[in-house]
Amino acid sequence: MSSVAVPALAPPRRAWLTDLPVLLVAVVWGSSYLAAKGITTAQTVVAVLVLRFAVVLPVLVVAGRRRLRALRAPQWRGAALLGLVLSGIFLLETYGIVHTSATNAGLIISLTMIFTPLAEAAVTRTRPTGAFLGAAGLSVAGVVLLTQGGGFTTPSAGDLLMLLAALARTLHVLLMARVEAVRSADSLSLTTVQLGSAVAVFALLAAAPGTGRAPWTVAAGFGPREWAGLLFLSVFCTLFAFFVQMWSVRRTSPSRVSLLLGTEPLWAAAVGIAIGGERLGAAGVAGAVLVLAGTAWGRRAVTGPARP
Repeated sequence: MSSVAVPALAPPRRAWLTDLPVLLVAVVWGSSYLAAKGITTAQTVVAVLVLRFAVVLPVLVVAGRRRLRALRAPQWRGAALLGLVLSGIFLLETYGIVHTSATNAGLIISLTMIFTPLAEAAVTRTRPTGAFLGAAGLSVAGVVLLTQGGGFTTPSAGDLLMLLAALARTLHVLLMARVEAVRSADSLSLTTVQLGSAVAVFALLAAAPGTGRAPWTVAAGFGPREWAGLLFLSVFCTLFAFFVQMWSVRRTSPSRVSLLLGTEPLWAAAVGIAIGGERLGAAGVAGAVLVLAGTAWGRRAVTGPARP
């Protein structure tokens, strides 16, 4: 790891070009709760993760085979390390979603907004600005209000898993930003190696006894609806999302990325209302407004690096 020089901030219009793809990631990740719950049970978590990653991996390998051959050994090691962290994130999140409510999951995972700037400040030995912490606190308060429509249940083992997933997300973002070998390689190759490492972890777990049903058995039982959900999780929530993360953290700050990704519960609520038939009461509407306001405030408050 090494420190990174901080160049001048990009113009506001240029910054929006970086922020918009990250915001789209928050949208698809918000949608992933409904999609994952529709195709996953406690006995199929590992199998679904194998299928989710394996669907897109061959496409990535074929598309980026020349770039993969050009990667140096430190870049392979750095990307593989990110892949191990990524596998942990998905295992924690997926088991967490199965064992807790969507309300709790959305609220707890949003704590990444707080964990990331604090961890970044500790690593860089700088103090987060009061404006940024205020903006993050406002967003978290909005998430609390937003998720009260379903009621906040007593904390469970699933809640603890989601908390650990939020910490793992923070680690992943910081590593992407600070491992020099990773910063110097192209996003496509790094995404491919990450997903390949994660698939290897999931495949090893699937082969172990007592980890649930086999991937091919689960795949054989899927109908059109389950395959549609799996492809959505694979192409948009995995391939698109992590490619954008690799691209964005090298053009802005980890804190800014996490703040935008922190709008995920807002989009989860929107999908639940539009597709899942859920209702958003007055508290939920107020929460949505606070999330948007906090995100907008935080964007202006963050002074992280932006690269041309």
